[in-house]
Amino acid sequence: MVICFLFFFFNLATCDLERTYVELNSDYIYPYRNQGGFDMICSGRDKIETPEQFKQAEETTKKLDLDGLVVIGGDDSNTNACLLAENFRSKNLKTRVIGCPKTIDGDLKCKEVPTSFGFDTACKIYSEMIGNVMVDARSTGKYYHFVRLMGRAASHITLECALQTHPNITIIGEEVAAKKLTLKNVTDYIVDVICKRAAVNYNYGVILIPEGLIDFIPEVQQLIAELNEILAHDIVDEGGLWKKKLTDQSLKLFEFLPQAIQEQLMLERDPHGNVQVAKIETEKMLIQMAETELEKRKQEGKYRGEFRGQSHFFGYEGRCGLPTNFDATYCYALGYGAGALLHSGKTGLISSVRNLCAPVEDWIVGGTALTSLMDVERRHGKFKPVIKKAMVELQGAPFKKFASLRDEWALKNCYVSPGPIQFSGPGSDAVSHTLRLELESQA
Repeated sequence: MVICFLFFFFNLATCDLERTYVELNSDYIYPYRNQGGFDMICSGRDKIETPEQFKQAEETTKKLDLDGLVVIGGDDSNTNACLLAENFRSKNLKTRVIGCPKTIDGDLKCKEVPTSFGFDTACKIYSEMIGNVMVDARSTGKYYHFVRLMGRAASHITLECALQTHPNITIIGEEVAAKKLTLKNVTDYIVDVICKRAAVNYNYGVILIPEGLIDFIPEVQQLIAELNEILAHDIVDEGGLWKKKLTDQSLKLFEFLPQAIQEQLMLERDPHGNVQVAKIETEKMLIQMAETELEKRKQEGKYRGEFRGQSHFFGYEGRCGLPTNFDATYCYALGYGAGALLHSGKTGLISSVRNLCAPVEDWIVGGTALTSLMDVERRHGKFKPVIKKAMVELQGAPFKKFASLRDEWALKNCYVSPGPIQFSGPGSDAVSHTLRLELESQA
């Protein structure tokens, strides 16, 4: 008989052992089954990086006599899992370490790990909300809804929601970067579609924007870098003499930006004095820039419609909903897989499940070496081993499907309002478009 004790660690590297963990038993877990569970075990961004933190982690596992440790999270968490496994093995500790892929952003995946849990649920929650906005847009016939969606690095969520709901315009960050588009290029694309729709009396629409759009535009990154340098050493004078230290290209871009965004870039700094890019409300910025360009075209006689923009940010709402049938089942499979890997003495692997488009009984559970996902990146001035984020592939099946349909979606109202997540009946077990298209392309 195997007797198993489960513990959850609030922070493995903390020094206060009594406040570090709770024991998980059937009674404790029961109210949370198939309901997400992060409100049960909490979620954090603490990392184990310093020698002192690794030392404390070693001492904690020794005191609790742990046979195995499961690290649940995205690329950073599973990077930690890989480094912990290596560290424990080098110290001849018996504790094995297994990772599990969890991130709604969908940027932790490879052929052996087709998706991370949470992505399916978040995208279906956002798609319901986008569908609601689409119905409102058609009902009133007078608003353009600019919807910013979570996903700081990759645009997987935005792409999946587009495939589910068919908006008029969808900006994919990776495409912006690949084509080296400027902010004006993006604005002109949006305005071109608005003008074409106005010509057929459609003065409304829905536009999806990834949260990380700013990070994909090289000229914006250059401007931010220059502002960081200037503001670190100079006082910003009201006369604007400080602007002379900007390069011509950055100055032109800065003056192209709406006044509110200029102020945001100048005033909102993090503790290190840098621009807080995450706080820039890209959707509001694009509305203001579209208004300016449309007014210009109206004066030139190229636009006769009426434009009213509404801004939305769909973010944290998508991280806390009841999981879809797929995610709930997938998590059980990942958890059992992690337990089986630990029981068989494996370490340094990430729990993986393949054949996910098949019935559950045909899923293939196993483990993939975390080192196979690793890359080297320069962070804080040093080269560090990290798991590389999986970005939207412009040659991948999901993007190609989207690209083949977006021109039709732009001018016609092909909206799909999928409604809330279903837990029984038709469609309740459907996988995401992204996962289905990627797996079909690999078959």
